[in-house]
Amino acid sequence: MSNRRYQLDEIELQKMNIRLLYITQARYGADWHSVPHSHHFTELFYVTRGRGKFLVNNTKFDVQEHDMIIVNPNVSHTELGIPDVPLEYIALGINGLQFTSHDDNIPYDYSLHHFEEYNEEISFYLKTLLAEVQRKEESFNLICQNLLEVLILNLVRHTKKKISIASVKKITKECRFVEQYLDEHFKEDITLETLSNLTYLNKYYLVHAFKSYKGISPINYLIEKRINEAKNLLETTNYPIAKIATMIGFSSQSYFSQVFKKETSMTPNEYRKCSDLSMEKKAILS
Repeated sequence: MSNRRYQLDEIELQKMNIRLLYITQARYGADWHSVPHSHHFTELFYVTRGRGKFLVNNTKFDVQEHDMIIVNPNVSHTELGIPDVPLEYIALGINGLQFTSHDDNIPYDYSLHHFEEYNEEISFYLKTLLAEVQRKEESFNLICQNLLEVLILNLVRHTKKKISIASVKKITKECRFVEQYLDEHFKEDITLETLSNLTYLNKYYLVHAFKSYKGISPINYLIEKRINEAKNLLETTNYPIAKIATMIGFSSQSYFSQVFKKETSMTPNEYRKCSDLSMEKKAILS
């Protein structure tokens, strides 16, 4: 019997401050029409089958099975199909990092790597991540975080690239977009899912980020906008309560009245009467 022990040096381990926003398994054919877009976070694409093309900024290049495409934050990109050859890939949105060159530590727009030699290893991490997210069993978030960190460290090892922490300003940019979107579209049917899809942010992370930015959750900000508009309409028009509820985006008069009372401690009718009395007093005094 033989026994060989490998001792690890005692070093201070630094936790990676990164977060998996989403993981997607996609299949695109020639009929897929994507448009160039960018995100505040890094995206990784791993081609699992087929061939296709990528357009990053003004550069178009071919991709094939086992290719890994790394697109850094705020870089315009899109994927393109090829006739009769579907493109299948797994994509990850990762917040908090960007890849840089070892030489000058400057972030680049994108990089392309062929990982056929490491396919078994890369596929294991990606497929396990997918399975964990799909099943959502106990502690899956912790498992996903650890798998993500191991995957990133292996990518750094195989690509000879460095990683750096992405600026918090990129999150602020997305929060400003959400604020502006709610200001302009608050009368429409908007859910947290709507905002998540628009920003490519996990909805729970979006709530946390927006609260840090604005001091209030996106949905509460939306309600605040609607209630302020309702007050204006109650004070300046004779519209029925049901019409006002519809105009400002509420699904029913009863729900509008419930929310309005919660926010103002008055029903819409009570608020209108108080407003009318206030206007009458001002008219008499003048």
